Amino acid sequence: MSSDFRHPLGLAPVDVARPATTALRGRHPLGAPISKDTKLAVEIRQRVDQGDMEGAREMFGGLVEAHQRRASRIAYQYLRDTSDADEAVQDAFVKVFAHISSYREAWPFEVWFTRILINGCLDRRKARVRRERWLVPAGESSAADDARASAAGPPDGSPEARLLARERREHIAAAIDRLDGRQRSVFMLCHYGDHSPREISAMTGLNESTVRVHLFRAARKLRGLLGGKP
Repeated sequence: MSSDFRHPLGLAPVDVARPATTALRGRHPLGAPISKDTKLAVEIRQRVDQGDMEGAREMFGGLVEAHQRRASRIAYQYLRDTSDADEAVQDAFVKVFAHISSYREAWPFEVWFTRILINGCLDRRKARVRRERWLVPAGESSAADDARASAAGPPDGSPEARLLARERREHIAAAIDRLDGRQRSVFMLCHYGDHSPREISAMTGLNESTVRVHLFRAARKLRGLLGGKP
């Protein structure tokens, strides 16, 4: 996987190893106080710089715990495969720790991490499309894919309830896939990543008002695709 850190919406590339202050021209993207996880990331960076790798890894577990669930939701919405999503999240955490020495608090940790995660998911989607083009006949899915999709359903309930839940998820996923690129990314970051329009603006480089417009248009289109009033 490339170490280049591309913009998730296909904008200008940013190198992961480049200090965040350079990429942001010295300004904090959210204009807010430094968050707890950002402070923790700075402490981890300091430990790494001091050669205390064991202490840094122990502290990094706190960041993993704080972001694991949200990262898994985002990755699953991009990949629609539980196993691929888990691997994408793990890869993102590994890449973040490997490049923690380049991290600067001018770039909020959650934003930095999420962009790395999304780029990894996009890489995996492209690789899967290339692989399936050669190995999987159109319209077919493997038994393993079906099992993972079924396992992603509610842990409790009758088989009928799980089937209905799975069909509903697939219906919603298909509708989201019909959104254009920017609307889809903004919608997923908001509704599956729990990010505010201001945070999404920092992640994507879009103006906050533009993010809100994309969210409005995405919601309106989804209502129409799902049978509601546009």
